[in-house]
Amino acid sequence: MPSIKIVTYKAGETHPEVTVKVPTNVFKLARALIPNKAYSALQEQGIDLSGVDELISSGEASGILLEVEDHKKNEKTVISIEE
Repeated sequence: MPSIKIVTYKAGETHPEVTVKVPTNVFKLARALIPNKAYSALQEQGIDLSGVDELISSGEASGILLEVEDHKKNEKTVISIEE
C-alpha cells in the first residue's frame, strides 16, 4: 500500500530529524497526527496538504512530490509517495 512520507533534515545531515509516514488510505484522517514541527515547516513554505489529498485520489503520483530547502533554518523537507 502506498504511503505519504514527510522527512525533515538539518542542512548537511544525512539522517533525518523528523520522519512521518502515513498510509495513503488514512492520510486525510492522519494529517491531524503530523507532528507540529513538520506541519509548521510545511505551512511556512506555503504547502497546503489538501493538494496532496488530490494527488493521492488521482492515483497518478509517485516518488518525490516536493522538496523544500529553508536556508534561514538550515532545514530541508521532502514529501514523497512510496510503495
